[in-house]
Amino acid sequence: MGAYILRRLLLMIPTLLGIMLINFTLIQFVPGGPVEQILAQLSEEGSATDRITGGGAEVATGGGNDTYQGARGLPEDFIKELEAQFGFDKPPLERFLQMIANYAQFDFGESYFRSIEVLDLILEKMPVSITLGLWSTLLAYLISIPLGIRKAVRDGSRFDTWSSGIIIAAYAIPSFLFAILLLVLFAGGSYVQWFPLRGLTSDNFDQLGWYAKIMDYLWHIVLPVTASTIGAFATLTLLTKNSFLDEINKQYVMTARAKGLTEQKVFYGHVFRNAMLIIIAGFPGAFIGVFFGSSLIIEIVFSLDGLGRLGFEAALNRDYPVFFGTLYIFGLMGLLVGLISDLMYVVVDPRIDFESRNT
Repeated sequence: MGAYILRRLLLMIPTLLGIMLINFTLIQFVPGGPVEQILAQLSEEGSATDRITGGGAEVATGGGNDTYQGARGLPEDFIKELEAQFGFDKPPLERFLQMIANYAQFDFGESYFRSIEVLDLILEKMPVSITLGLWSTLLAYLISIPLGIRKAVRDGSRFDTWSSGIIIAAYAIPSFLFAILLLVLFAGGSYVQWFPLRGLTSDNFDQLGWYAKIMDYLWHIVLPVTASTIGAFATLTLLTKNSFLDEINKQYVMTARAKGLTEQKVFYGHVFRNAMLIIIAGFPGAFIGVFFGSSLIIEIVFSLDGLGRLGFEAALNRDYPVFFGTLYIFGLMGLLVGLISDLMYVVVDPRIDFESRNT
């Protein structure tokens, strides 16, 4: 097992490098970088000043530099200073190698526009995303596993039919639409105001006692966690049902029944462990899927300041240190979770041996 873990860890290095290289290359062809945005903003401010004062003269850049739209009227030396400040005076390959060298030491630099270390910014936003991912995954498992088992045991019954209809309908509803529906119904839209409209805590959270803080926190997360659970709940329920049905129809179950074992002993003594293998082992992957997949939409709808919103705003503002820093951490976490998911198979079923596989 040690050799398998070592191989997987070593394979993460080229995989992560490939992810970073592809995104870094694509960024080079995207217009509207940080330098261009600053120049455009300065140009707009200058145009507004000209309109107020009635002036219309433009200052030439000296070198006829048309690289940046909005750079007209600004000295070329100033533009070069901006490029040096953001590190764009170096060749792309040199910038990429320097970035990877820094990221290997978890040095993500400072945000272009917020004057704060990227790692501190990520740690500041992490609690919101962890809240959504962890609670949504736990809630989905607590509901889906018992429901999926019951559907498998009563396959083809009236309960299985109408519950499948509800599950499919829930899966078909987009998470953002369901989130808006919850706001309209329960957050003071057109009906009742049982839950807060936005935020993870109240404004007076620091002044509350420990019990009141817990209740305030739970009160705020009811709607966003419910909205982010809907898709994972439907998928996991059908996965649980199909996994148990697959095991129930296998030969060893028929053999156990032929030996005179009761249905309860057959189900919980043989079927349950084998059927739960793929479900339990997939917990880390399910958590990371909810953590990354629906966090952006849910955070925007419920005005939560988490990692999804941070990455989205960084992409819009061309805040490259934040963008690539979050990409690096997300990619690394995804690869580590993939390894943990494989190791969970061994924990659940010791008969699995990855050492015997050629990987």
